Amino acid sequence: MMRQLLMLLAALTLHAEAATFDTATVERGRYLATASDCMACHTARHGKAMAGGLVLASPVGDIVSTNITPSKQYGIGNYSEQQFSDAVRKGVRADGQNLYPAMPYTAYAVMTDDDIRAMYAYFMQEVKPVEQGSKPTDLPFPMSVRASMKVWNAMFLDHKPLTPAPQRPAQWLRGRYLADGAAHCSTCHTPRGLLMQEKKELYLTGSQVGPWYAPNITSHPTSGIGSWSEAELVQYLRTGRVEGKAQAAGSMAEAISYSFSRLSDEDLKAIAVYIKDLPPMAGDEPVSRFNQGQAGNALPSLRGKSYQENAKGPHLGAQVFSANCASCHGFNGQGTADGYYPSLFHNSATMNNSNLLATILYGVERETRHGHVFMPPFGDQVNAVNHLSNDEIAALANYIQVSYGSGAPGVKAEDVAVIRQGGPQSHLLLLARLGMVAGLLVLSALIIVVLRRRAKQQGK
Repeated sequence: MMRQLLMLLAALTLHAEAATFDTATVERGRYLATASDCMACHTARHGKAMAGGLVLASPVGDIVSTNITPSKQYGIGNYSEQQFSDAVRKGVRADGQNLYPAMPYTAYAVMTDDDIRAMYAYFMQEVKPVEQGSKPTDLPFPMSVRASMKVWNAMFLDHKPLTPAPQRPAQWLRGRYLADGAAHCSTCHTPRGLLMQEKKELYLTGSQVGPWYAPNITSHPTSGIGSWSEAELVQYLRTGRVEGKAQAAGSMAEAISYSFSRLSDEDLKAIAVYIKDLPPMAGDEPVSRFNQGQAGNALPSLRGKSYQENAKGPHLGAQVFSANCASCHGFNGQGTADGYYPSLFHNSATMNNSNLLATILYGVERETRHGHVFMPPFGDQVNAVNHLSNDEIAALANYIQVSYGSGAPGVKAEDVAVIRQGGPQSHLLLLARLGMVAGLLVLSALIIVVLRRRAKQQGK
């Protein structure tokens, strides 16, 4: 009886300790978790919210997101506020193991103590615990050695808060805090170096992220979004679409669905003010990606021949387009009048081969207050409308480029294969293994030298 009473008192005590945050703090934490886009990475497709299990393709292998619900067995229910802060801002789990920087703790590091506390309050008091684990991340050796991240963090993790800028207006400062912190824009839009670190000198000039390319978003008039107004940038963040310029897909579509579209108008405006104020930095794009191409129609060349005949000849791309794309995007690539199905010219997706191929292979899906947008995939997915081969997709991409985009075909079946497998792979794994072999050879040579010296000394 006494034991049961003690257990009841302990449970009541724990409950009392857990319920220590006021409603305003919890709601602010909810907003910050939304701004940080926690849902997108920590929720598997058709899975339970924040329960993890989503497989994230990285250049060194697949990383599986973890359960971040307050489950004490499978999630973060036993985390103290300090342990939560260390995980979010330093990339260190409660057990002392390091997280991989697929978790954007390098950006979250600038978030304030008060905001981290609010997020902790939200996760502990409002998020529903999910009692299920996720498959552990299993990267190839030596990337599987998490202790190596201590060295990486020592080299590249900046713990310092944002540089004070008292001369800047409050709106600009708020935009910088969100863009560089919770929204972690640089995580995707800044190129990575050999060790997968962000190249700060090329801040937001564009980078490959798995199969997708996150473009230059500096104010450069050609390479970046210098031709966009602040209102257009706000519209894009809110809806994922700016007519005649761009439509969000891939991880950006997820960010808009789960994060940006749910932020306040004031915060979206602040982000736009900050981003538009960035200095222009040129990229590799010789022309603007927003105004290229025009309506066209090469489908008459297919008339009088069967699908099989056209599929074997020079009109394969046009045949695949006619069979799979024209019903939505129009025979001339014009799209629909309401813009639900966008035109294929004046469309930034047709100016980047990675994004064009990824769009075809993985489709498009985003959902905001302005509606649900969906384009089916044509890759290996179960829900693919039609499983197109690498040759078919290459021919289709070249047809779109010539008819509606840059006018220059250059896509090969091998390019499609790279995007199909999740994007370009890093040489870091190979270099790490070669480095280990070189280290072992040097160590072996040193041991041989020492043994020979000892043998000589003993022979005297």
